[in-house]
Amino acid sequence: MNAASLVIPARRSTYSDGSAAEERCIPVEAPIAIEISGVAYAVMMATPCDLEDFVTGFLLSEGLAEVSEIGSVALHPVEGGEGLVARVNLPPDRLAPIMDRARRRLGDSSCGICGIESVEAALRPLPPITALCTVRPEAIHAALAAMREGQGLGALTAATHAAAFARPDGTLVALREDVGRHNALDKLIGALARDGIDPASGFMLVTSRCSYELVEKAARAGCPLLVAISAPTDLAVRRAEACGLALAVLARDDSMLWVAGPQMEAADGL
Repeated sequence: MNAASLVIPARRSTYSDGSAAEERCIPVEAPIAIEISGVAYAVMMATPCDLEDFVTGFLLSEGLAEVSEIGSVALHPVEGGEGLVARVNLPPDRLAPIMDRARRRLGDSSCGICGIESVEAALRPLPPITALCTVRPEAIHAALAAMREGQGLGALTAATHAAAFARPDGTLVALREDVGRHNALDKLIGALARDGIDPASGFMLVTSRCSYELVEKAARAGCPLLVAISAPTDLAVRRAEACGLALAVLARDDSMLWVAGPQMEAADGL
């Protein structure tokens, strides 16, 4: 299984003129089992494309490994069932916490919180953002436009999220799509790592609401600015403020709302 979408028969019904048969392209959503050095760690529901990027980004976002420690990702179909098994090996000294947490994980949504047993563990301190963020509004506007143009799977299905990375001048460098907003960002983080691109050298954009998990993933990657097209949660804002992540939300063609970071005080001078 490696198709990101498929076509199904459908019937469109209008409110006044009856109905008509048509075909509809929909995204594939499949279970992806992640095995780390032979340990069954998690099962994610994801779109089965860019899975090497996804597994790499997931390991980095969860703090399970450094990029230099992540070997090749081998993908195998599930015998007699749906989905894929993604197998990756890590150094032996990484396995103890992985085995301990794997025993406690009951389910997952790729947000990285399922299976954590305490509030303190779930909200552990984020690394402080040290990169400077000097991005002008017109660069963000250009990146948003490029991200819309680059969402091929989203254009086909109208049912996927995207995460993108842009240079400070707004030039889009990478874009990944998935049915899950967390998955899309993990894929992006993994793609940057695999290509040797420093997330501190630009900014990230997401097409979803800005929940705290996305803030955490961007912060742990070392990206200084996260732009979301929808609104944030209160915890997302507080976590961004605590680690120094600049956060722009409700980003539209005509404006955006700064809710964390130095741009709140100096937006006109960007």
